[in-house]
Amino acid sequence: MSAPSRPSAARPRSLLRTLGGDGHRLFATRVVRLFAYGFLSVVLVLYLVEAGLSEARIGLLLTLTLLGDTAVSLWLTTHADRFGRRRTLLAGAALMLFAGVVFALTGNFLLLLVAATVGVVSPSGNEVGPFLAVEQAALTQVVSGGDRTRAFAWYGLVGSFATAAGSLAGGFVVQSLVAYWFHRRFGVAPATLGGIFFGANLLAGISALVAVRVAGRIGLVNTMVVTHLPSNLLLILVPLMPTLPLAIAVLFLRFSISQMDVPTRQSYTMAVVSPDERSAAAGVTGVARTTGAALSPVIAGPLFASPALMGVPFFLAGGLKIVYDLLLWRSFRALKPPEEGRRAD
Repeated sequence: MSAPSRPSAARPRSLLRTLGGDGHRLFATRVVRLFAYGFLSVVLVLYLVEAGLSEARIGLLLTLTLLGDTAVSLWLTTHADRFGRRRTLLAGAALMLFAGVVFALTGNFLLLLVAATVGVVSPSGNEVGPFLAVEQAALTQVVSGGDRTRAFAWYGLVGSFATAAGSLAGGFVVQSLVAYWFHRRFGVAPATLGGIFFGANLLAGISALVAVRVAGRIGLVNTMVVTHLPSNLLLILVPLMPTLPLAIAVLFLRFSISQMDVPTRQSYTMAVVSPDERSAAAGVTGVARTTGAALSPVIAGPLFASPALMGVPFFLAGGLKIVYDLLLWRSFRALKPPEEGRRAD
């Protein structure tokens, strides 16, 4: 088996120069979008509780939000390369604007249900909808193969910083439900929640950059697995912490390695498919992840309503993610991207 090649030694500044105008615009739109997602995720569940929705209804609403995002993403990303990537991004933005207006103007469950089903709302603070898949494909077109993982790492970093700035502005476990857990378990105020997730997302962004060096030594697939396994073990430990400082410390440890699989997974997906299939491949991959996640909030909502069961969503999420990591490694360890050699001997 040929040894994995090291990533390009280009400095971040030289990488930014190679992106060109289109690459800079992709980075800028991600910053704005993730700022809004981060702002929303800290206060979303608290806002819905204040609007009079029960935990069970909130869980249902979040599930339908993710299912709606999945359907919208699947259609838009599988048509993006024919419809036009710019038009696809504009269509997704219009749906997101529609959902935001409805959520801002009413607390009526049925109206919120419609907006959640068709709008591109992020309860997790992370990417949803067609944006990430289309932007990954577009970004791959403006950087070389040697710079691809580095570009995705910086793309993830600026997104995490923007998300963190949005946790700060707004004062199984999507970020909005984790914020609600901290509020219920320790009585944490929204402003303090913003500070907690500001720090957590900063650590997550930095971890994406560290992934570049790790992937250069052990390969993309191995990096995804060996960093994600301890991250999920730490997730299981969060609800077992008896005090707020300990719970925050474990959460920070988890976030410090939680995103190292993101640029490596994105780079790997773009590397092993042909250029004219990249939007669709990224979209289908994202849809598969979102579909699984969409079923969790409707189960987690009632669990968060019970003090005795509030930790169960953390256990389920961490355990299922560990199974996913092991299956990923078993299925793809032999298929290498071009810079690492196609297949193991």
